[in-house]
Amino acid sequence: MNHSIHSADRATHLKIVVVALVAGIAVAGFGIAARTNADYGQTAQSTQVIKAGKPVAITNAGTSEIR
Repeated sequence: MNHSIHSADRATHLKIVVVALVAGIAVAGFGIAARTNADYGQTAQSTQVIKAGKPVAITNAGTSEIR
């Protein structure tokens, strides 16, 4: 068994690459599966419309006045 990456042969390097690739795919798959999607009906292309309310003026007295 080679204990150094410098003295390892081609098969050992290939094993390391395969293990890293499988681990990366597993982490990505877990991340996609664990994602919570609260907006099931929403797509990336649709946006929600936010309408403005009535204008409000703030005075020095600390009270708000609706115009």
